[in-house]
Amino acid sequence: MPFASNPHLEDDDTLHEECGVFGIFGHQDAAALTTLGLHSLQHRGQEAAGIVSYDGKQFFAERHRGLIGDTFTKPDVLERLKGSRAIGHNRYSTTGGDEMRNVQPFFAEFAGGGFAVAHNGNLTNALTLRRQLQRDGAIFHSTSDTEVILHLIAMDKAASFEEKLTDAIRQLEGAFSLVGITNKKLIGCRDPLGVRPLVLGDLDGAYILASETCALDIIGARYVRDIEPGELIIITDSGIRSAYPFEKTGSRFCIFEYVYFARPDSMMAGRNVYHVRKQIGVELAKEAPAEADFVVPVPDSGVPAAIGFAQGANLPFELGIIRNHYVGRTFIQPTDSIRHMGVKLKHNANQRMIEGKRVVLVDDSIVRGTTSKKIVQMVREAGAAEVHMRIASPPTASPCYYGVDTPERQKLLASRMSIEEMAEFIRVDSLAFISLDGLYRAAGEAKRNADAPQFCDACFSREYPTDLTDHNLSDGKTSNISLLAERQGR
Repeated sequence: MPFASNPHLEDDDTLHEECGVFGIFGHQDAAALTTLGLHSLQHRGQEAAGIVSYDGKQFFAERHRGLIGDTFTKPDVLERLKGSRAIGHNRYSTTGGDEMRNVQPFFAEFAGGGFAVAHNGNLTNALTLRRQLQRDGAIFHSTSDTEVILHLIAMDKAASFEEKLTDAIRQLEGAFSLVGITNKKLIGCRDPLGVRPLVLGDLDGAYILASETCALDIIGARYVRDIEPGELIIITDSGIRSAYPFEKTGSRFCIFEYVYFARPDSMMAGRNVYHVRKQIGVELAKEAPAEADFVVPVPDSGVPAAIGFAQGANLPFELGIIRNHYVGRTFIQPTDSIRHMGVKLKHNANQRMIEGKRVVLVDDSIVRGTTSKKIVQMVREAGAAEVHMRIASPPTASPCYYGVDTPERQKLLASRMSIEEMAEFIRVDSLAFISLDGLYRAAGEAKRNADAPQFCDACFSREYPTDLTDHNLSDGKTSNISLLAERQGR
């Protein structure tokens, strides 16, 4: 999804995962466990959260802006979420997206009973489907692509709910990991390419679906397996069964989950995220060594790769930049009088460590380049003799349309500058990115298969694995911004 043209976010120079999902079936503390699971998935969305539960007779819903720990931990909130099954959702929104009507899970009462659904990812044909549904009489209450799924189910003529759901998801394009509950079932589904993660866990016989394994760890649940690409999993009192409504195709899991999005302690597709990030640093040190006195991570996301780079380059690892963990995005509104403070609200150079030294800065990515420029300036002002920057991902040259909040192409620094021009722009003595093959090696592959890539790497390669129906509207002339204006975010 394209980046928001929100004036309060113009200085935000990081990529954002759009959401995390959690579901549990068959536990008396379903809502409390969902709250804990969402707390572990807070990094996937910080602007709003929602939980829907079911007690065997009726559904209960709570949706709130802000962090899980500030809202759902209040006793009266959990007391209202009754029942032994629940689903939850953490959300990061774009323009117009922080409206309460867009906070998931969404709920609908169908002829056969209620259904609540939450979604991680992005549907690349949601606008096209929405327009068709509106022509057929559907009335939308949100601007989220997730609501499209409910209307597709409602309009379907099949006899059973499961058939309706199957018909609905077969019409979806893009990336999606879904969790849902009905009167009798907990349901999960991944898109045919498995772009977004979804795992199955078990807690004393209660089954769990979650975006990451760290959400299982916090409640002491056992990891069972990943939900397979294209798998529709149905959990009932009778147990688990799976269906595969999509044509079999190769997996294209999002490689940026390893670079940045996932928590380091999670397992993704059988790989420990922290280990992969360290290996990225090791590969980067092989590909782009630098003569320096020590390696400094740009905290916190650059830390594992910096450790790997230091080990691979046989250089000391030092905390040359200290992060203030108590400053959030809403700490202070950026007025003209304080805007120049910029990155120093969150980071400060360790001057006594840096002064007179040759420093290698390691970060996960460069997006607009504005934050990198401020970090480098801060390190130079602290007296660094040389500043070299190494990036733990290839140049981000294209937007993501699969659930990651990225700027439109012209605002991505790598889409309009060479590496040499980027180095001059951010004022470093040298700049290097890991190669695409190097990134694949760090993730356990010998190299990238050019004919059939093992991961989705479209933000680096510009090779999108699915149709981009909405993006190609009006004979390809519809811009990301005009699409965003109509959709108003997730």
